[in-house]
Amino acid sequence: MTRISVVPGAGKRAATKNGTSRRRFLTGGAAVAAAGVATLAMPNVSRAQTVTWRFQSTWGATDIFHEYAQDYVKRVNEISGNRFKLELLAANAVVGAFQVMDATHSGALDGSHGVTAYWYGKHKAASLFGTAAPLGWDANQLLGWFYYGGGTALYNELIGTNLKLSVVGYLTGPMPTQPLGWFKKDIRSADDLRGLKFRTVGLAGDLFTEMGLAVTNIPGGEVVPAIQRGVLDAAEFNNPSSDRAYGMPDVSKLYILCSYHQRVECFEVLFNKTKHDALPAEIKATLRYAAEAASADMSWKQQDRYPRDLQEMKDKQGVKTARTPDAVLQAQLNAWNKVLADLEKDPFTKKVIDSQRAWVKRVVGFYREYDTPNELAWNHFNRA
Repeated sequence: MTRISVVPGAGKRAATKNGTSRRRFLTGGAAVAAAGVATLAMPNVSRAQTVTWRFQSTWGATDIFHEYAQDYVKRVNEISGNRFKLELLAANAVVGAFQVMDATHSGALDGSHGVTAYWYGKHKAASLFGTAAPLGWDANQLLGWFYYGGGTALYNELIGTNLKLSVVGYLTGPMPTQPLGWFKKDIRSADDLRGLKFRTVGLAGDLFTEMGLAVTNIPGGEVVPAIQRGVLDAAEFNNPSSDRAYGMPDVSKLYILCSYHQRVECFEVLFNKTKHDALPAEIKATLRYAAEAASADMSWKQQDRYPRDLQEMKDKQGVKTARTPDAVLQAQLNAWNKVLADLEKDPFTKKVIDSQRAWVKRVVGFYREYDTPNELAWNHFNRA
């Protein structure tokens, strides 16, 4: 629900009871003259009022992902001069983590912060925008495709034309390669994965099902209890900081790094379309440019936080790391062939994949030819 309050000097404050805000009429000729209207209503966002929108993340309050959502909210609020404000709520404050798309569509939430994989049940192509296939690119190149390679038009076609969802979305926040996950025994071959009860989301679920695992799709906050109850044998979430916050080291000490199941992933910021389209142009611009600014900041912050949390888990919590064997990585790529072939049976999904393949061929092909490899320099300066 949109909440509107009047700043001091512009009239009486809007009263709030039991968490529900009311719109109040301005009283007094001076206030009417200052506001120029009899009531405060969207889309007007004047300097004499503050508009507050409920904005829920899909993450627990201690997760660094929720912190990234807060970083986005902070930029929106500051750029708008606090005339337009997002009020950040953690997962389950209004709806569950997997329900934020529906809640934003219906208007139960004004906006939300999550990932497209959490609503891929509506259309599997959704996952391609946020957890794309490992075509040889990284998450920042996925964002490049979204904003400069035709991805935005395809995304709008999916949510608007195909699914009739009343939302406006921006992609933001490139993520590094996700770990294979937390295990109770070492994984030396693809056969060691077969039959495991495993948590993942989005198209990674299709991938691991193809590889013979029994996949469960649940939010991050439910993973550790599921392992403790024996519902899961192993799980992945995303990164050292989030995994540590959710308590993964309490249920497993083996953290296997590097995987192709979610090599390319980024966040999604959503707003209810009806409410978004009624906003003044400068506020709509603020929502988009804040997503771009927060995306850059996240790419820098994770460089500091993820290595520190990984080292702390090793030093203080007894976590051992291992690298996914090349044989398992190759088995993942082989399984991706089958997953993509099945996806391409749908004409729209094939159009998305073809567009992504063309972007990767052009952009990654350029950098492979143009960039100096880091490995040679790393070995030269860092290996004794």
